[in-house]
Amino acid sequence: MTTEHTVPQTTSAFRSMQPAGTGRRWTALAVLVLAGLLVVVDATVLFLALPFISETLHPSATQLLWIGDSYSFVLAGLLVSMGSLSDRIGRRRLLLIGTAAFGAASVLAAYAPGAGWLIAARALLGVAGSTMMPSTLSLIRNLFPDEQERARAIGIWGATTTAGAAAGPLLGGLLLEHFWWGSVFLINVPLVLVLLVLGRILLPESRDPNAGAWDLPSVGLSLFGVIGVVYAIKEAAVGGGGHPPVIAAALLGVLCLVWFVRRQLRLPVPLLDVRLFADRRFTAAASGSLISLIGLAGVILFLSQYFQLVRGYSPLQAGLADMPAFLGSVVGGLAAARLARRCGQRAAFTGGLLVMGLGLGALGWIHADTSYLLIAVAFLVTGVAEGAVYALATAMVLSSAPEQKAGAAGAVSETAYELGTALGVALVGSVLAAVYRSGLVLPAGVTGTAAGDATDSLGGAVQTAGTLPPATGDALRDSARQAFVHGMNLAALLCACC
Repeated sequence: MTTEHTVPQTTSAFRSMQPAGTGRRWTALAVLVLAGLLVVVDATVLFLALPFISETLHPSATQLLWIGDSYSFVLAGLLVSMGSLSDRIGRRRLLLIGTAAFGAASVLAAYAPGAGWLIAARALLGVAGSTMMPSTLSLIRNLFPDEQERARAIGIWGATTTAGAAAGPLLGGLLLEHFWWGSVFLINVPLVLVLLVLGRILLPESRDPNAGAWDLPSVGLSLFGVIGVVYAIKEAAVGGGGHPPVIAAALLGVLCLVWFVRRQLRLPVPLLDVRLFADRRFTAAASGSLISLIGLAGVILFLSQYFQLVRGYSPLQAGLADMPAFLGSVVGGLAAARLARRCGQRAAFTGGLLVMGLGLGALGWIHADTSYLLIAVAFLVTGVAEGAVYALATAMVLSSAPEQKAGAAGAVSETAYELGTALGVALVGSVLAAVYRSGLVLPAGVTGTAAGDATDSLGGAVQTAGTLPPATGDALRDSARQAFVHGMNLAALLCACC
């Protein structure tokens, strides 16, 4: 979709392809920020729509979890492969191709006639998103060769990215107040059109001239390895770890990942240079980003349901209730470079993880009638810490890798982000569901289909309660809310421990 460039085999060649003026570089950064926002908002904008999807499409509890995490699973499984592909065919080219595909998949998701269709559409969105995110980071690396400028640019990108994850529920709430659940996907279409036009005008093209061929076996190994392991973890969290299909998925995933690493060490031009992980800064940054995102994604998942189904907020009110995390992540991302200069990267990074753990742990003590002010403070602290941690982690990952491998390095950072999001939804959601089921006490007379719906999820219990006699419905609703809050407390403490 873009014009091919011939790039000399020097670092200066990458720099010569940047927009000439400083102002235009920062305008190009705004385009890359928009691309990143599209991908991360789509991971969380769906959370507030899950009750509406349950009412319309009637998914099972397992399907509901897959609707939430199939996007992030596929995205995480393909990021490394697509980051390497962007180094080969051109970062701008792959970004624009992925953007167009993202718009098409959004339309498919918006008009999904059933749960299976929606899961498939979300997976296609993950494929498209995996082509966009590594390209944004690698283009930032090439647009800003100066380390201090690049740190500021990554801080802005990181702030908007983490804020986008937190702002997804707010956007979803605004749309759900006036439109049907499919609108949370259709909002992507006009943004895609803007990105396609501005991307062609403002973004430079760059690639690795020595990248070599794209190794398809490595692509398959990384995809099946990540998905197999994550699926097994998700099933084990709800007590299904001993089932033969789950054991097989775990073994297949581990085998594929080991084979992937061994293959990369043998290839003359690997899909991912795993030797990058010999750098302690690189490994620590990627690992810290992964773990912190598990906590953040899990919190957004259960608090979105808590605000609507326990406290009775409307979708818009629930989205507004998430705003402290949105504001905090912006502040943390923008302050990350300054914190690193004053305290050092290691101290700032470690301190951010500690503060985030404390903020998440505080959410483990909230109840149905807890003052919102206390929840907002905990959310604000968590958001500030996450914004700083993610910006610092991204800067460390990119600065540790050679410039010509910027796409692959950016893919590692984004894999940590998306895999953390997927694991957060899977692990926290699965633990929450297991505790909810074990703590739910069904009133006398609630049997058959009604009992099954109530046991599946809090949304199912609330919906079922509306069809029962008042006394029975109130008893079911109260029991379900108590069970959910108990599960939410345990899940928050689990996130804090991470």
